[in-house]
This record gives sequence, structure tokens and C-alpha cells, in this order.
Amino acid sequence: MQFSLKDAIQLLRSTPDTLRVMLAGLPEEWTSSNEGPGTWSPFDVVGHLIHGERTDWITRARVILEHGEAQVFEPFDRFAQLEESKGRSLGELLDEFADIRAENLEALEGMKLTEEDLDRTGQHPEFGKVSLGQLLATWVVHDLGHIAQISRVMSKQYKDAVGPWSAYLRVIRE
Repeated sequence: MQFSLKDAIQLLRSTPDTLRVMLAGLPEEWTSSNEGPGTWSPFDVVGHLIHGERTDWITRARVILEHGEAQVFEPFDRFAQLEESKGRSLGELLDEFADIRAENLEALEGMKLTEEDLDRTGQHPEFGKVSLGQLLATWVVHDLGHIAQISRVMSKQYKDAVGPWSAYLRVIRE
């Protein structure tokens, strides 16, 4: 499938509502459980998504548009949310994520990107040359991956409760 900016924006716009429907109002045992040491809970994932909104997608898009390959992207701290989210409620994080995502999509739409812009390149600190289209496609897949992660983490909370049906539930076996 070819990348479509219009479709990407539609998918990115849906993520905050998807997360709110999945998580809002659930008991903390559902939203704070993880898959073991070094893994993230749904709460942690929402914090991670907020940090990405602040420091990754739009920031890097602007670097590509303003500097091209002359400026290497700042490295992304994949674990910053573990400190940044301390003392906050999941409701607060969901609200902040919705707000900052809306601002970022407004900024993205304000860039009035062309097909030629999507081919413009920047320098990733690990991967080297990357295009704006690749960055934006990654933003979408990053969201979808974390929605799947949240579903997997939550599913595993009933791993023992499902009994023998676990044989048919790959989500709790992986």
C-alpha cells in the first residue's frame, strides 16, 4: 500500500479516541499492569506517546523541511515517560495526549505538504538518511503498534482466567 498523507492524518486523528475508549474509567489494575520487568503498562504507553508528540514527529518533520540532511535529529528518549508521567492520572495523560495530538495534526496540515515534500530527507542518528514520507508513515505505524501492545498487555491479565482457551488465544501466548 502506498503512503497517503490524508489517510495517515485520519488514522493519527483517531488514536486519542481509540485510547480513551480502551482505557478511560478502567480500574488501575488494568492500566498499570505490564508483562514483567522492563515492559510497559498501558499507562506507560500513553506517557510514551505524549513524549513522542512533544519531541519526535513534528519536531523532526520541521528539521527535514528547514535543514534537510544538514542537521541530524536529536536522539529520542524512548523511556522519558517513566519520569514525566509520575504522579499523574491516566485521565490527565489521555487529555494531554488528545490535546497535543490535535495541535500536532493542525501543524502538520498547516505545512501544506506536497508529494515532493514527502521525498525530502533528513538524517536520523541511527538510520542515516530518511524521508519525510517515511517519518510520517512511521508515526502511523508507531500508533498502531502501541495500540496492539496495550491490547496484548491487557489480554495477558486474564491469561490464567481463560483456562484451556489459551491454546486459541495467540495474544496471550506471545
